Amino acid sequence: MLRVLLSLVLMFTLFLPLTGLSTSGPAQAQETEAPDRSATGGAQTLEDILARQRGETVDNSFRANNVGDPDSAAGIANQLGTLGGASDPDLWRALRFGKANITASNDGPASTVLVQDSGMWWLEFRQGPLITYGGYLLLGMIGLLVVFFLIRGRIRIDGEKTGRTIERFKAFERFSHWLLAGSFLLLGITGLITLMGRKFLIPTFGHEAYSNLAVASKWVHNNVSWAFIVGLVFVFFLWVAHNIPNKTDLKWIAQGGGIFAKGKHPPAKKFNFGQKIIFWSVIVLGGSIAASGLSLLFPFELPMFAATFEKLNALGLPGLIGLDPLPTALAPHEEMQYAQLWHAIVSFVLMAIIIAHIYIGSIGMEGAYDAMGSGHVEEQWAKEHHSLWVEEVKAKEAEAPKGATPAE
Repeated sequence: MLRVLLSLVLMFTLFLPLTGLSTSGPAQAQETEAPDRSATGGAQTLEDILARQRGETVDNSFRANNVGDPDSAAGIANQLGTLGGASDPDLWRALRFGKANITASNDGPASTVLVQDSGMWWLEFRQGPLITYGGYLLLGMIGLLVVFFLIRGRIRIDGEKTGRTIERFKAFERFSHWLLAGSFLLLGITGLITLMGRKFLIPTFGHEAYSNLAVASKWVHNNVSWAFIVGLVFVFFLWVAHNIPNKTDLKWIAQGGGIFAKGKHPPAKKFNFGQKIIFWSVIVLGGSIAASGLSLLFPFELPMFAATFEKLNALGLPGLIGLDPLPTALAPHEEMQYAQLWHAIVSFVLMAIIIAHIYIGSIGMEGAYDAMGSGHVEEQWAKEHHSLWVEEVKAKEAEAPKGATPAE
């Protein structure tokens, strides 16, 4: 599993999707010398089994090449008939290692893959580390916010309220935000039901109830995903110009955004540095989630990992963290397994970030919700948290022709 985790981290930190996403294959462990198999006639030995249990890499070539030879079988008129050419174990080994001559009526990319050798490590990772650490991440973020609230309390408007408001977001901006936010919440809930339902919901509600819930969740997840993609595009083009980092962000960073000390509010334009982090997290991580989601919506048609592996290998990046070159020949099923893992891992990270965003935009800060609720914010709140933006708005109002509609 270490190889898988390191490969996922490598792609997440360096590339996100190049042509999409990628990770490496099953666990890469310490190699061991091949045991003497003469006593078993070349078949698997107890030492092979124990080596796998210790997490060591066992050379499977002795099995991969032992798939029988039909041409060496006895003649059909012989007393043994055609026996001796290939046994049932030979056939299954040939299927497992992709050496069987298979003909299928379906010409799809996965139609001739009858045994997919990497399925177990994917299942174990999905049911073990993915659920465990993903759950810890979400619960840890919630716990951290609870502690912060107990220590800091709600961030109040420090100055005296003016009773005047400033338009912060227009109707289409709010629509785009809620389209993206609402769809992401639905996707997060239904995704967690699909991922964790077998472990947590079936023991509580039973198989039949969970079956109905899982079918409904899958339908919602697949269809609401399009709203998420549309919202992501809208939000990017609406706000990208306001989220380019600039020198005013340095002062915001130096003061910790003013959220740890009362009465200290660093200057900021329409979006402060904290909001820029949220914006780029949503765009980059959300875009990666959308890319892997499209791969899952169209199985075997949008392979992404092998192509990304090839680029990473060409740059020599796996070697920088002590990995062997990443595999570039992946079965169609492996592409889908990696897409599912990447989709879930990045989603967990983005969900944790959005939980913090929801906290600040609701109970964490007085007046913050109004920006996306009514679109208008208290002028004093705006001056405290976005003073440079207020100055820009006031300057535009002063330059506007007489009789023009005011901003409040």
